[in-house]
Amino acid sequence: MNFADRLKQLPSASHLAALHLLGADGQVQASIENKPGQGGSLVVYAALAALYGGRITPAAASLGLEWYAEHVADARAFPGKHPNIDRLLGWAQGSESFGVQAVLA
Repeated sequence: MNFADRLKQLPSASHLAALHLLGADGQVQASIENKPGQGGSLVVYAALAALYGGRITPAAASLGLEWYAEHVADARAFPGKHPNIDRLLGWAQGSESFGVQAVLA
């Protein structure tokens, strides 16, 4: 399934202004805002957090990569072009999990 079709199946994130991704120390490592160019990632990360108890685990990261579908190959070919996919690529290979803090709209 391609990314656009997958997004249609995931819950809306319209109630969110952003998601903060938290490291083990509870500090914000990155944020994904509800704005053009990040809306799809906001939906993916919010759905993963909902499925995995508010965390992005290595298993969640692997599932997220499946959901990003055709964009993963582009992210691998051009590191830095898709930072939200790059992050999942690294996290899928690790053992850490990362917290997700919702910022309501």
